[in-house]
Amino acid sequence: MATLEKIRSKAGLLVSIVGLALFAFIIGDFLNSGSTYFRQHQETIANINGKVVNYQEFQKRVDEMSDVYKMQYGSNSLPEEAMTQIRQSVFDTYTQEYLLNDEMEKIGMTVSPEELFDMVQGENISPILLQNQMFHNPNTGTFDKTFFLNFLKAINDDNIASAPADQQAQLLQYKSLWLFWEKAIKMQRMEQKYSSLLSKAISANKLDAKEEYDATSGNADIVYAMQSYSSIPDSTIAVSKSEIEKLYNERKELYQQPETKVIKYISVPIVPSQADYDAVSSEIDKLKDEFTTSSDVTDLVDDNSETPYVDAFYSEAFLDPEVKQFVASATTGEVYGPIFENSSTRYRMFKLLDKTSSPDSVKVSHIMLPNNARGNEVADSLFQVLKNGGDFAELATNYSLDQSSSSNEGEIGWFTESEAIRALNGEFKTTIFTTPINQVTLLKSTQATQIIKVTERTSNVPKYKLAYIDITVSPSSKTYSNLYNALSQYISKNQDIDKIEANAQEAGYNLLSDVSVTKTDQTLGSISQSRQVIRWAFEHKKGEISEIFDCDNKNFVVAAVQGTIQKGYRPLNLLEPSLKAELISQKKGEQIASELKSKNLSTLDAYAQAMNANIDSVKFINFNTYRITGIGIEPKLNAYISLSSVNQLSSPVIGNNGVYVFQVVNKTASTQLYDEATQVNLINSANTYRISYQAMQSLINHADIKDNRIRFY
Repeated sequence: MATLEKIRSKAGLLVSIVGLALFAFIIGDFLNSGSTYFRQHQETIANINGKVVNYQEFQKRVDEMSDVYKMQYGSNSLPEEAMTQIRQSVFDTYTQEYLLNDEMEKIGMTVSPEELFDMVQGENISPILLQNQMFHNPNTGTFDKTFFLNFLKAINDDNIASAPADQQAQLLQYKSLWLFWEKAIKMQRMEQKYSSLLSKAISANKLDAKEEYDATSGNADIVYAMQSYSSIPDSTIAVSKSEIEKLYNERKELYQQPETKVIKYISVPIVPSQADYDAVSSEIDKLKDEFTTSSDVTDLVDDNSETPYVDAFYSEAFLDPEVKQFVASATTGEVYGPIFENSSTRYRMFKLLDKTSSPDSVKVSHIMLPNNARGNEVADSLFQVLKNGGDFAELATNYSLDQSSSSNEGEIGWFTESEAIRALNGEFKTTIFTTPINQVTLLKSTQATQIIKVTERTSNVPKYKLAYIDITVSPSSKTYSNLYNALSQYISKNQDIDKIEANAQEAGYNLLSDVSVTKTDQTLGSISQSRQVIRWAFEHKKGEISEIFDCDNKNFVVAAVQGTIQKGYRPLNLLEPSLKAELISQKKGEQIASELKSKNLSTLDAYAQAMNANIDSVKFINFNTYRITGIGIEPKLNAYISLSSVNQLSSPVIGNNGVYVFQVVNKTASTQLYDEATQVNLINSANTYRISYQAMQSLINHADIKDNRIRFY
């Protein structure tokens, strides 16, 4: 009993302890889950109508597409511009995938496994596969189903596992490539089915067909006079604030924009200093004596010049004007230069090594075989057959490893001497320029064994062998440091956004203000690799000043945030100048048209005199002419011309750039007879493409898309 009483007396303390324990348990769980949530949020690259795209998942697709590009173009790396396009393509694919899946799910439409099989192995092969060069038969140049099925068989998991170790990596690469194409095939089919459903609901009728035919079936030739709006000073036209606001409100939906940062920035080009020019000038001057006296300049050129030495003769057609002028009178061994070329900021000199007269180029066919014991054995046999009158074209078609030429009877095209060296090597060049026409010769190299036949030669022309030494002037490390330090000191002395602008001109810097950038912009104006500046702007607040960014070793950039424009409608104050200019033009048009009408003129000559303009002419205009030659984009003028009769003088037409008066002098009817069914099909085909694009764009416009790519790229 005493124990029970003791427990009761401590009940409050126990409740507190239990409560604290429970709180610790709950808050601990919350913090853990919160940490996970925060981490997941940080790794979200996009959210499309509530569907999260994780960074790792996104990057995996980017890597897949990059691998596809590298394999298709035979490259180990891709430039940043290509990577930017790939990331955008992957983002667009995710967006379309998620939005289309939602729409198709609502209406119960799917892409079944049977459809996919039919598009891959059935009767209705996907255009993605049909257009893929990898599955084309080299002899026919078209899709070969057998080639394709063999490819699928080769990348089967069992075949990969049983393949030799040196082939497995490539087969795994091909499998990854196939999985990428498979996704693309399904996506294309989804888009096709969805757009087909929508386009079936909008079909042209006979009235549409006749209207479209009439709009394009004939052309008109006109003479016209135009008074430009520039003939009236802007200062004479009054535009009120309320008029600007009214036009803005009428078009407000056109001015939707994403979140935007407004920045000002200084860009300092990283260019050579005078000391850099002097250093290169001195360097090339020192080389001249050795260049002049040396009998073999190969090493000298390769060690010092940006243009490697090529042991080849060139005809005048391949020489630039200055070199052409030099060789016309130069003697062998003579040197020209050094000279400075301002356009390319380089110093150069050249030496005439030799002259000759020989064909500029030769046409070659070959049979290519592997350079191994078996390949050499086959080559020797074929060579003997050819020497005894064998058919070169037939043997090339049947035996050559070079599929691009074997399908063309072994022909590999025309070569100059330098092209022959670039294509293979100097021995190949020597062989094709010394082998008599239609005689075969055997050439073995580390790359392959070739049976070569020269089939044609151009006539002999003067040719010249030259050596070049050219050195481009680049900014030295000292110049780089001087430019950087000067900008750094300027920023340290002007740590306020207003001071940076106020003192820029005096310090010799050009500062740009009111520059708008969005999260998807990849460059700041024309400054290459300046995405880092845009990322910085979206991570900082108004008034903050950036560090110095090095953009592709071509520009130093310092930026400051002027402000943020939230997602929504672009503010009136930013659009006011363009809206005001448009209203001024509109009022000028009304004024010019009113004055012309009041004069009651009856001839085009009289109108031209009143406009202080010349009479001009244009041919072949119809309602659908997008841009009128010599005039520009003037849709009102198109409409009036299509409705006018021959020799009818028009009233003044208020256009985009001025006021026009015209007269149709000739109308030409189309020779194509009206065919209602054909015209309906043409309209429906055009509608299918337009509806497909507009439907997808509408889904995007009405979707809730949060794009966080700027955090990562």
